[in-house]
Amino acid sequence: MNALHTWLSQQHHGLQTFREFQQRLYDACKDEPDQQGLCRLLNTVVDNYVEAFDEEPLPVAVADHAYQRLLDLVADIDFGASAEQRLAIINSVAASDLLH
Repeated sequence: MNALHTWLSQQHHGLQTFREFQQRLYDACKDEPDQQGLCRLLNTVVDNYVEAFDEEPLPVAVADHAYQRLLDLVADIDFGASAEQRLAIINSVAASDLLH
């Protein structure tokens, strides 16, 4: 997942970045089939954010906050972690909302 974090950290905070991130998650599911649940869950979190502002004005402060929140979530993900650590990561992602 470090590759996703590296890529994300070099992007702009606009909705297009979030949409492209979703595509990269889809690709990660193919590369890491054992992590499909985590990738789909993270995709749902991102999708909720994208849908909230699709064709709506996106305030810069909101975009900055959501982008930083996503960076923080992705930084914590480690596909090589123990089962216990991965479960904690899954629970963290499940409780996440990029808007709050």
